[in-house]
Amino acid sequence: MNLGLLDPFALAQEYPESLKYQLKSGHSTCIRFNWKGDLLASGRLDGVVVLFDMETRSLARILRGHVRQIQSLSWSSSGRYLLSASQDWLAVLWDLETGSRLRTVRFDSPVYIAELHPHDHLTFVASLFEDSPALASLHHPTKTTKHTLPTAPHRPASDSASEGEIDEKLAAQDSKQLTTATVFTANGAYIIAGTNKGWINIISTSTREVLSSTRLTNGCITYIRLTMSGRDMVVNANDRVLRTLHVPPVLCHQHTSTPPTNISASDLELEVEHKFSDVVNRLLWNHCAFSSTGDHLLASTYKNHDIYIWERSLGTLVKILEGPKEELGVVEWHPTPRPLVAAVGLETGLVFVWAKEADQRWSALAPDFEEVEENVEYIEREDEFDIHPKEEVKRRRMWAEDEPVDVFGMGGDLGGEEGEACGETGRAWRLPVIMGVEDEESEGSEGSMKGRSPEGESAGNVNGGRRAKGGKTTVSAKKRRMET
Repeated sequence: MNLGLLDPFALAQEYPESLKYQLKSGHSTCIRFNWKGDLLASGRLDGVVVLFDMETRSLARILRGHVRQIQSLSWSSSGRYLLSASQDWLAVLWDLETGSRLRTVRFDSPVYIAELHPHDHLTFVASLFEDSPALASLHHPTKTTKHTLPTAPHRPASDSASEGEIDEKLAAQDSKQLTTATVFTANGAYIIAGTNKGWINIISTSTREVLSSTRLTNGCITYIRLTMSGRDMVVNANDRVLRTLHVPPVLCHQHTSTPPTNISASDLELEVEHKFSDVVNRLLWNHCAFSSTGDHLLASTYKNHDIYIWERSLGTLVKILEGPKEELGVVEWHPTPRPLVAAVGLETGLVFVWAKEADQRWSALAPDFEEVEENVEYIEREDEFDIHPKEEVKRRRMWAEDEPVDVFGMGGDLGGEEGEACGETGRAWRLPVIMGVEDEESEGSEGSMKGRSPEGESAGNVNGGRRAKGGKTTVSAKKRRMET
């Protein structure tokens, strides 16, 4: 939609108001917007990944490479590559330029979450079911290098013998911990990992060692999400509390991809900013995400159909989005300032979208355009409806046809942050257009409308058709007998 046609006061609203429409393609289990927000990736229960075009609300791609439920999706910074993780123990890196599988990595257990490196699409970190997390590198053309990451938290060593014995007991307990969530920092030099005992470990990507550990809760950490700037993060745990934290500046520094050597433990301390919970109903949170600016936090609830939106600066609840009468799972906020929220229904697998429909300002195209409430008498100008010579009209059309029109390209290089996000070439990547993308498996499934075919209609009236046919035959036989 053209932003120049929108009312600026409508754009100032930071969160949506009501449910507007829904997207359907099979039974969705997880969704993820790309960095530009024009594509929405949806992982399905049958292992298929589909891409929705948010402008046309239609299917843009269908990717088949898994046989079980998709657990997580992760986009590259350029938007050309997509990483999908599934319960079939596979992580597949897709090249959306060709729609084919670039690499397939098999692990020894199902994959919880897999996240791509923010500046290298050939590197990703994966959290595995009842196994240690792994850092995978795909730089070799045929070989995949997998490094096992530590799970035990970092504890300072003690000098006394008695405390040393206690440390041995703690080390035995820490060896049983499991990593349940992992994510890269903004510069990709560190990995933030959460365990089932409530610990947050900061791991160096280059050395693969735990540099610092902080215990936030006694429960299991289920999800970690960073803002688009990488300066703040939210941690979801099964203790019914969402915690927002400030990421230390050394972890979100954008001008380095390798960690500095002179880092102290105080530089990696994590401080809790706010705690969000439902003190009345004591609800569990299924999934959480930040707004595009990071000023708002939203979360879906367990065994509930509402979405809660908080304002981070004050820590107050500002909106409860009422949706369908079913529990919602993964919830995502549009990465642009556009007030749009998408969530997945657990029962039907539909993707529900909440948005704010803004009125268009046509005066942005024509400054003298005026909206009238009732019909008025129009007085035309003297030369407004003059008939121009055909030669002049034809000459103007020929000039317009000589101008080249770029349909598939972007028209120029991008600079600044957007150019850096598009990769080394500095040119924005766009998904190639493929006409006639149809999802055959989603047609006729539960929740979708079935169209009646002419064959079905004729089959439903088969007896009546036979009677009509027999009646015509009888009439024609009588006519022949009468003629003879």
